[in-house]
Formats: sequence, structure tokens, C-alpha cells
Amino acid sequence: MDAYKALAASYDRLTEDVDYAAVVDFYRLLWQRENLSPRTVVDLACGTGSVSVLLAELGLQVTGVDMSPEMLCQADQKAAGLSNRPLFICQELQQLHLPKGVDLAVCALDSLDYITNPDDCREAIRRVYKALNPGGCFIFDVNTPEKLRAMDGQIFLDEDDDVYCVWRGEFDEKTNICTYGMDIFQREGKFWYRSGEVHEEYAYSRQQLTEYLKAAGFTHIEVFADRQLCDPRPGEQRIYFKARKGKIK
Repeated sequence: MDAYKALAASYDRLTEDVDYAAVVDFYRLLWQRENLSPRTVVDLACGTGSVSVLLAELGLQVTGVDMSPEMLCQADQKAAGLSNRPLFICQELQQLHLPKGVDLAVCALDSLDYITNPDDCREAIRRVYKALNPGGCFIFDVNTPEKLRAMDGQIFLDEDDDVYCVWRGEFDEKTNICTYGMDIFQREGKFWYRSGEVHEEYAYSRQQLTEYLKAAGFTHIEVFADRQLCDPRPGEQRIYFKARKGKIK
């Protein structure tokens, strides 16, 4: 059961509590702190395009990349009314290849954790480095291992009038992967249709990702608490990384 296939049509309704504007505000805070004025940006694992649209509304030329055609279809519809419309590309991050370099790369909502093979994650970061212009900046967040381990045995529920989603978490210490299976019930007219998906996230440590960034060539690496300009605290659920590609002015 492919992740984000059946879920795509209901994803935005089930994630109405996600403050995408606050995420983009933190991106902007970080790039301003780096004295950057990016003109081009790639939104990695862009999903239904919520971050892509907000970045485009700031005047940036946006390329959104995601491996799910279903999610990209939703993104394209969401961006349809924009004069500064993003370009959406279907690619896996470990196969990232852009038509031309960008000034900024962002990756929201623990999307790198979905790359469950560490070698593939290392390659994805290497390709992000290659896609950036000199002096470019890479900003992303991940779920902490503490958060993913705590999901073991947990049951979660999301619903609205037309969709009901229940998912169960399981963490495997041997593989370092958190798996959560979803049962999705979606209303179509008088009937409800059931589908399912399996999602997996790898519990990457701060040290591991810092090593991958350095190996790719990134410098000026910093790690922050969740949308805060301070070091992560014990028990942090989500952390942000910022890294630069050479030629820092």
C-alpha cells in the first residue's frame, strides 16, 4: 500500500492543524539571519503544495518535488490561481535532478525521515547540495528518535465529516524504523469507502544527519528546536537543520 496515494485527496482536510505559515516564517527568519535574499527555491517532498504556494506568494520562483503523483495533482490544483505558479516535478529525493540551480532548498514535515535507507538519505542530501547555487541554503526538519520511539503502540485518530482515519504506530529497534498503518474511510455520496496505507519513518539522529551534511560538502550547519532560534532541548519532538553551500558572503 503506497504512502500518500489513497490519502492524497483527504490530506489537507486531515492536516488543517498544521501551521504552514509558521513554518515558512521560520524559513524566512533563517535565511534573513544568513543575509540571504533567495530568488529561487526547491520545496522538497512538497506534498499537496501548501509550503510551495506560500513561498510563491512571497515572490520566489518555486519548484516543488514529490514522489507521489497523487499529491502533486492536489498541489497543482491548489496553485492553479497563482500568477507566480510553481513548477511541480515527480521525483524521489535520492534521484533529485533540477533543470537549473536554486538559491534555497527546504523540506518540511519530517519528510527526510521517509527515506528509510540511510544510504539513500545520504544520497538525497548530496543531490540537494548539487542542486544549490554557491552560497545556497538548505533548511529541513525531522522527527526526533525520541518522538518516533514514543509512537510505538500508540493509536491516533483524525476525522472530519467526510473522512475518518485511524493509524497505529510500531517502532522496531532493530531496523530503527517507525511504521504506522492507516485505515482510511472516505465518504462518496451516501457510501463510505475504505482504503489503507503503510507509512515508515527512519529515526535519524542529529549526529547522523550532521555527518551526512558534512560529507556532502555543507558548512555552517546549525540545529534548532522546533521553529525556535535555540538549541534543541531534551525530549524535543522535532528539530530543524540549516546548512550552507560554500561561497558564504
